Formats: sequence, C-alpha cells, structure tokens
Amino acid sequence: MATVDGARPEVGDGVLVVDKPAGWTSHDVVGRCRRLLGTRRVGHAGTLDPAATGVLVLGANRGTKFLTHLVAHDKAYTATVRLGLATTTDDAQGEALGEPADATGLGEPAVAAAVAALTGALLQVPSSVSAIKVAGERSYARVRAGKAVELPPRPVTVSRFAVLGRHERAPFVDLDVEVEVSSGTYVRALARDLGAALGVGGHLTALRRTRSGPFTLAEARTLEQVEAAPAVVPLAEVARRLFPVRDLDDAETATVRHGGFLTPRGAGAPGEPGGPGGPGAGEGPVAAFAPDGTLVALLRETARGTRPVLVLTPAG
Repeated sequence: MATVDGARPEVGDGVLVVDKPAGWTSHDVVGRCRRLLGTRRVGHAGTLDPAATGVLVLGANRGTKFLTHLVAHDKAYTATVRLGLATTTDDAQGEALGEPADATGLGEPAVAAAVAALTGALLQVPSSVSAIKVAGERSYARVRAGKAVELPPRPVTVSRFAVLGRHERAPFVDLDVEVEVSSGTYVRALARDLGAALGVGGHLTALRRTRSGPFTLAEARTLEQVEAAPAVVPLAEVARRLFPVRDLDDAETATVRHGGFLTPRGAGAPGEPGGPGGPGAGEGPVAAFAPDGTLVALLRETARGTRPVLVLTPAG
C-alpha cells in the first residue's frame, strides 16, 4: 500500500468521524489525519472554529467525493451563551463591544420568549469573522485588516433551540443551550442575536458539535484513538446512511458501470425511488448496489432517465 512521508500504510475509501480537540483548526486536523491515515486525499465536511470541539467528519480517498453531500446536512451542538456583553467576533476570542450590562435581572419568561423568536425559519446575518468571501476575500481577513464588513442575511432553519441550564455570574448570565440547525447556520450569531434581543448583548463562550448529518459524537474518535487504530467507515456503509438505496440486478449493474442510463424504478409509486415524493425524484442522489452488496454508483433522476453521477466501481 502507498504511504505518505514514511507513514503507515494507506487506509481505504470512507469517512472518519473525529472528536476535534480545542485549539486545533479543522485544517490542522486534516493535516494530522493525512499522516495517520497514510493518504493526502483527506478533506472535511464543515469547518469548526479552533475553540470549538466535537464532531468533524473527514472523507478519505474516494470518501472525499461524498463531502459535498455531507456539508449540506443539518448539525447539532451544545453551547454556552453569555448574556451581558457583545464582542467583535460574537465569541470569547473577540474584544468587548462597550461595557458589560447587568443581565441578572432577566427573567426566565423573557429569555424563553427571545429563544422562541430565534427558532424556526430565520434570516440570519452571519458573523463578520466567518469564512464567507466578500469581494474575493474572506470576511474574517477583512475584519482583521480593519476593513468594514456588511454581510447580507441568509435563510437558515433552527429546528431546536433549548435552554438546558442557567448560571448567574454577575453581571453575566450563562445559558447552557442545545441547538439543531440547518447547514450554514452560525451558532455564534444566535448568541449575538439572543443578547441583542434581550438588550444586554451576548456572545458564545463554548461550542461542541454533537452531530453532523447522520454522524454523532458517540462514534467520534479522538486523534489519539485514530493514531492507535486508523480506520474509516467504509463507503458502502456511509452511502446507506446518507442516501436512499436502489438494489440493482446484474444487467442494471453492468449498465451503470459503463455510465449508462436506467429506467426509473417505481415511477408513479409515491414514496418510492423515482416516484412522486420519493427519493431520487430529482431532489438527491440514490446509492446503487450490485447484487453482491458492492456499492456501484450514486444515481440521480434526469429528464432522460436515471443516470449515474458518480461511478465507484466502473467496468473493467
């Protein structure tokens, strides 16, 4: 097997779920795992800030081709929001914006109402220190260079925003929260907007990602564990967790491996692949498996029929 810079033999294709430590950038983790897994073909499905911890999903080798699908999935976090002070970065790493305000007088009904108002479909202004590009430059780079940044609001969905605990540290109030959000939602911005709605300012002091799509903290491995036993979740298992499944017969398998089109299966049957409202009816890929259980390709419906968009085991 191939190696990278004298590292251990390369692992196969798949996904690695890492419990990112605090103080590491997502790029740091990718670089470390390239060596531990013995391959340069490693990427991540959604950045975590250096101070944040928790689920960071990596793709290895052909697993990197699944990352665009993983990035689009919803995510879950536990976090701590400090009410009583806004910062330049919406988290504890930024500079204070003004003097602290006394948040200890905020009653639970007021906090609950503000939390409820930030739940559901929202238009959220991203944090100014996000990686969004403005005029070809990352927003956080513009902020650090002293340039003005005004980011337009973006539609996001906060499906869960629950307060799990409250701790008063006068003049501040710290809220332990749990959130489930759509891709592209900034939890820092939720902390900022909650503080603004309550009139006292707010910022994030801790963030831990507990889920990214179907991958959870329960299966995440520390870098020490990866070093001791490098392994990835195989692509076939990843595909079954991410996509609807279509089982092919031998003839269909041969067609797909040559890049050919298939007749939509279940057309007209609601809820079935290719049918009205069913998976594969234009809204996302379907994982195609050969009779022996081998993952053959990802399929998508088009006007001409079902075609492979990614062939993983081509003919020959």
